Amino acid sequence: MRVIAGSARRISLKTLEGLETRPTTDRIKETLFNMLQYALADCVFLDLFAGSGGIGIEALSRGAAQCVFVEQNRAAVECIRGNLQAARLSDRAVVMHCDALTALQRLEGKYRFDYIFMDPPYGCRLEKQMLSYLADSSLMEAGCTVIVEARLDEEFSYLKDLGYVLTKEKLYKTNKHIFVNQGGV
Repeated sequence: MRVIAGSARRISLKTLEGLETRPTTDRIKETLFNMLQYALADCVFLDLFAGSGGIGIEALSRGAAQCVFVEQNRAAVECIRGNLQAARLSDRAVVMHCDALTALQRLEGKYRFDYIFMDPPYGCRLEKQMLSYLADSSLMEAGCTVIVEARLDEEFSYLKDLGYVLTKEKLYKTNKHIFVNQGGV
């Protein structure tokens, strides 16, 4: 795994051994950031369920002003910190070692995000829990885009009930990214 573009281009990133995390492949990451590239400059980015930090590091490398990484696995948190140092991006990063819901509660009133990326463990419905919390929070800047990485068969029929609009869906071989915004934005 590596940083695809930007100031940390070609820096190799470490990942955890085993199945504790599922790093987003370079090809999928490149596709995702090709869709975002013109809107990342000076944005504030949140990487929930950050794993090794590859998505947030890519955002920082491509010009995000700041990124908050949230991960509850201690070894993954150390991996994120090491990857940030290797990419020389630690000064624009905040790494939180806690579960995602606790992190959102702690971030309330301190941050407003332009992009929120989440790649929760599949099949646990954590994306619905996070989206439910975010719908009533002050963490989303006007026009904030939430990107969820999920299994291909994951359904999001509840989005409208939570006040979100599905603006884009990108399907890959084994998973997908959905892009949502709050309705009326």
